[in-house]
Amino acid sequence: MTDSSDDPDTEPETPEDDSYDLSTDEQSDETRSRTPDLDDVVLDNLDTGDSDDSDEASRGLFDDLLEGEPIFENKEVLRPSYTPHKLPHREEQINNMATILVTALRGDTPSNILIYGKTGTGKTASAKFVSEELETTSQKYEVPCEVEYINCEVTDTQYRVLAQLANKFINKNVEVIDDQIGELEDLASRAREDDAVLGDAAFGSVDAIEDEIDSLTADKAEFEEVPMTGWPTDRVYSSFFEAVDYHERVVVIMLDEIDKLVEKSGDDTLYNLSRMNSELDNSRVSIMGISNDLKFTDFLDPRVKSSLGEEEIVFPPYDANQLRDILQARADVAFKGDALSEDVIPLCAAFAAQEHGDARRALDLLRTAGELAERDQTDHVEEGHVRQAQEKIELDRVVEVVRTLPTQSKIVLFAIILLEKNGVRNINTGEVFNIYKNLCEEIDADVLTQRRVTDLISELDMLGIVNAVVVSKGRYGRTKEISLSVPTEETEAVLLSDSRLGDIDDVQPFVQARFDN
Repeated sequence: MTDSSDDPDTEPETPEDDSYDLSTDEQSDETRSRTPDLDDVVLDNLDTGDSDDSDEASRGLFDDLLEGEPIFENKEVLRPSYTPHKLPHREEQINNMATILVTALRGDTPSNILIYGKTGTGKTASAKFVSEELETTSQKYEVPCEVEYINCEVTDTQYRVLAQLANKFINKNVEVIDDQIGELEDLASRAREDDAVLGDAAFGSVDAIEDEIDSLTADKAEFEEVPMTGWPTDRVYSSFFEAVDYHERVVVIMLDEIDKLVEKSGDDTLYNLSRMNSELDNSRVSIMGISNDLKFTDFLDPRVKSSLGEEEIVFPPYDANQLRDILQARADVAFKGDALSEDVIPLCAAFAAQEHGDARRALDLLRTAGELAERDQTDHVEEGHVRQAQEKIELDRVVEVVRTLPTQSKIVLFAIILLEKNGVRNINTGEVFNIYKNLCEEIDADVLTQRRVTDLISELDMLGIVNAVVVSKGRYGRTKEISLSVPTEETEAVLLSDSRLGDIDDVQPFVQARFDN
């Protein structure tokens, strides 16, 4: 996961604007009871009568759902992928990036840049904003400058990174060659009718033009797209090297989530990219790395670290007031008229301020609140919709985290759930381990050591799924007291959707195992 979690033992800071009670109050409960779930709306529109009536009702299903006026004018501006025309409270970081990259417009190689900051602090949006401005300005001044974006959370191996870059430049080279061939064919056609047009051209004859066309056609034929698997890595690197060096240009390679690449594949990719300028004849390459992890460079080869981190830019978290400004700017474009009540944006900002000043979380809250209001077929987004959105997003996060846990972690978590459901309090590691062993035997899974199970509990703690506190038992030593930090029923349902855990018919005997030695 790219999102950081607070220490479960630490109370979250109160947001700057503390005029909002972030607890779910009676009013929000009442609002939730009035707000139909989409499934309920669908069922209400389906007749339980005979098949003909049911079919007729189904055909009017979406007409009923579309009766209300849409709240959104442009929902896309509330998504993380949207790059706004203006980024409030990031002027300093944007100016720093521009100062470094302006050398590309002079044909020189910009310094490599490392950008740090927690999730939702505007790193990627700012970098993309600066990159778009850089490419636009380069076209204005006819300076060959390109920016290529790679998301290393998706493209997370050296082979995939190099293959994707190689294919991007191969396709661009082919486009350039096609344009040149088209211009030369037009010039040759005109020269055959009147050779006077060659007076201002670089070619003395039609034959010379045709020779150049043949040469470009041969160049085009040599560019072979790199498959996503199957080639030796050296060959992929050579293809990328030849493609990027085909003609003069300055290239900025933006590696988002660069720490994921290092974590999965080591620093070989960064080593190759950061040292290739010494071998290039026509092009120059600069790297812009974006990371949520301020310490990932600790694991890099010192040579890579020194060349990669030539310039560093840190993005601090947003405070509640800054989040308000960001949300207001997006809301003005995203929603129709006065669709938002006065307390919606401050409440979204207050919730997100607890999440390390995460603007992405704030935008998700605002968008989800709008979607819930539309389902409610109302033309206003109210405070209750924001509170529902907060609960929905948190539950969705829990479901996704639990669903993607390794099997062993799921078994450990299931053991904790079984203990809590049976009224056990102050659960300790030994009790969890006893149930864990019996569960493993039931589903024929390998049984890990108690020390490893303790490590898995710590990992669940870091993910915010459980709360594990070390307490002193005096002369009996210290132990961990464990409790769930997520909704029990929903979490259990996700675990039982795993085919292996879902095969357990009767869990009660496993709870009794807590008394075994």
